Order: sequence, then C-alpha cells, then structure tokens
Amino acid sequence: MDSKNWQKAVEFHGHVCPGLAVGFRSAELAMAKLEVSRSADEELVAIVENDACGTDALQVLTGCTFGKGNFFFLDHGKQVYTIASRAKQRAVRITVKHMAFHNPELSRLRGAVSSGNASETEKSEYEALQKRHIQNILESGEDCFNLAFVDMELPDRAVIRRSVTCDKCGEPAMETRTVKLAGKTLCLPCSKKEIG
Repeated sequence: MDSKNWQKAVEFHGHVCPGLAVGFRSAELAMAKLEVSRSADEELVAIVENDACGTDALQVLTGCTFGKGNFFFLDHGKQVYTIASRAKQRAVRITVKHMAFHNPELSRLRGAVSSGNASETEKSEYEALQKRHIQNILESGEDCFNLAFVDMELPDRAVIRRSVTCDKCGEPAMETRTVKLAGKTLCLPCSKKEIG
C-alpha cells in the first residue's frame, strides 16, 4: 500500500472510511494487474458501478475524472470497478469477494454508534476496531477480490462539443444534449418540461 497516495485519497475524500479503503485497494490491485500508472490525460478509463466513497480513491489513483471524460458512472449499486488501458487495449474488472471484509462486531458497534445508543466504551471500541478494519483492507491481497481481465469496447476519447442556447431558458448547453422540438432548440430539462 502506497501511504503517500493513501493520504492524497483521504485529503480528496475528506475522511477515512472502509469504503475509501476498498476503492483504494481495488484501484491499486487492478492497476498492478494491468501494469499501468496514473493517467496524466486519457490513457486510462475507469468505470465505476456505484457512487460511494471508493470512487474518490479511484479518481485519485487512476487520474480518471468526469472532467477529462475518462471516468464513467453506471448506477448499478455494486462495489465494482473496471480500469482499462487505451494503449494496451485491455481492461481489468475488480470487486470485493462476498463477505471478504465482513466483521460482525464492527457492524454491531457501528449500529450502536450511529443510533446514538453507544456507551463511551463502545465508541472507543468502535474507533479502534474501525481503524484496524481499514488497515486490514489496505493490506489485503488478491485473495479478497475477484480480479479478472475483461473484454470491453473502450469509449471514444472526450470531444469538446459546441454549445448552443436553449430557446426556452436561454442557457447554453452542449449541442449533443439538446432536443429540437416544434422548431425550437431546447436543453434536456426544458424539453422534459415541454413534453410534460
């Protein structure tokens, strides 16, 4: 585990948590399997299937972001990450093995703390156990993950699109995200209101 990059991920995310650790370790393992390093531009592509904490770690480690057009979100509610290399034309999909990091005592204490019913002793136990749990995730190996090369068609590189003005709200929108309706150019929100 690269502690310098871990600190960068924590700073970017804002706090330390198990989800961030899972995303961090997933990215490390997938990038090692692909034999790639952080993307300066669009050399890598990342596809995440959740919008939880781990995705922040993935952005920090891979260099993939929405702004660069090489970070894609699929709303599947699964802690699954796919990292692809354009140069190698290969992709690795990684997910945590079922119950790999399950800790019943941590779950019990988390419930007590989040409900406000934890004693001071339980709060201290929770903090210590959570810290160990995160460290265990960060030090885990491939045996805790399903990690495999997958075939996938890589998305095109990002393209800067022309903006046009919505005839209803007057706001500029990417031309490819507008609709022609009754001779008017409408942004997507205005077109939905118009259709009703």
